[in-house]
Amino acid sequence: MRCPYCRHPDSRVLDSREVDEGQVIRRRRSCSDCSRRFTTVEEATLAVIKRSGVTEPFTRAKVVAGVRRACQGRPVDEDALAKLAQDVEDAVRASGVAEIPSGEVGLAILGPLRELDEVAYLRFASVYNSFTSAADFEAAIADLRRPNHSAGTETDPGSRRPNDSQHQPASV
Repeated sequence: MRCPYCRHPDSRVLDSREVDEGQVIRRRRSCSDCSRRFTTVEEATLAVIKRSGVTEPFTRAKVVAGVRRACQGRPVDEDALAKLAQDVEDAVRASGVAEIPSGEVGLAILGPLRELDEVAYLRFASVYNSFTSAADFEAAIADLRRPNHSAGTETDPGSRRPNDSQHQPASV
């Protein structure tokens, strides 16, 4: 790392610390020529490749803005939107690539949004998947109602009696 004071190309790392849950590394350095100290900040950049081919940096704010539009008029608070955006960023970064297509970001949003609010999920999915007819909405609603989707479809476990399985009639 080049010294910002004397421009000497060599420096020594004195201390390294992770910041922002490991997304950023701050390093305290010392120049081997002039002995002055300075701090560098290293951040792994994540870029989104848009459909047009343009590349732009990934930002949580853009995820929140898109999901906020889908959640308009729904009982979803800002903390839930911030957590969803963080979960999406974590999922996208976990892929391990520096550039990710915007379609994969959209897919990463759909899962957590489905768990957060089903109406907002349908709104977002209708734009993301370019719904063109009522049949597209019907298919998405049918998918939401499938038994493998656990949010809001199970009976409250507290309403069942203990040892309920012992009170079931035997199969014939």
